[in-house]
Amino acid sequence: MLIDSHAHVDSERYADDREAMLRRAKEAGVGAVLSIGIGEGPGQMHQSLDICRQFNGKTGVPRLYASAGIYPHTTKEADDAALGRLDSLLAEQEVIACGEIGLDYYHEGAPHGVQREVLIRQLEIAAARKRPILIHCRPKDGTTDAWDDIFPILEERWNSTGLGGVMHCFGSGWEQAQRSLELGFLISFAGNLTYPKAQALRDVAARMPLDGVLVETDAPWLAPVPDRGKRNEPAWVTRTAQTLAGLLGVDEAEIASSTTKNFSRLFHIPPDVGN
Repeated sequence: MLIDSHAHVDSERYADDREAMLRRAKEAGVGAVLSIGIGEGPGQMHQSLDICRQFNGKTGVPRLYASAGIYPHTTKEADDAALGRLDSLLAEQEVIACGEIGLDYYHEGAPHGVQREVLIRQLEIAAARKRPILIHCRPKDGTTDAWDDIFPILEERWNSTGLGGVMHCFGSGWEQAQRSLELGFLISFAGNLTYPKAQALRDVAARMPLDGVLVETDAPWLAPVPDRGKRNEPAWVTRTAQTLAGLLGVDEAEIASSTTKNFSRLFHIPPDVGN
């Protein structure tokens, strides 16, 4: 069984067929999904937890876990009340991670200083709740500016916790991947690994250790080929896993086993989750 380590299951794009979508994932061999709790802003962080509680226990759907976090674009909304809600959500058993959080310099969103300040506040909350973090890091095209800013923060504010985390939807070079691994992070690959112009990313993936990788969809975005541009869904994580298996020279069963073990180790959950 595979685990989709990052999907926005609470997206409005699933409003009409969420249960059917989850059943397709189970039928495709997806045993668990980490449902990302950022919503459209801090006021919706709870939605992924609500969906977990709605569907867990039903037959024919994957086991759902939740995260909670304040996305870089909405850090301007991160007042004390929002940070308090985040703290309360991370106390819930089903909420196994803080995220996705981080820095995004690609889009015009919150000022960079605000993003950095709120990231540090969230790291403090996650550390106190002993929750690993899910990092979103996207620089401006042709630069490593966001990476250059995030690594010192993680080295100073997070590394000593020993809690680790995930570099979500990794899209940078080997230097950034190696530095992430040294900080105890897993590298998660999404559907863009399958895109024709992503050879540089595939070159990085081909160098990864098996105990350092995860697979994800980032659904409903980043649908893998041949459905690029369509609404993505957790069932399609199998295609990214197939691509990663080929790059690492192992079979698909080995990728499923290794990524499940990695997920279970990071989040301290039973390795047979979803079976």
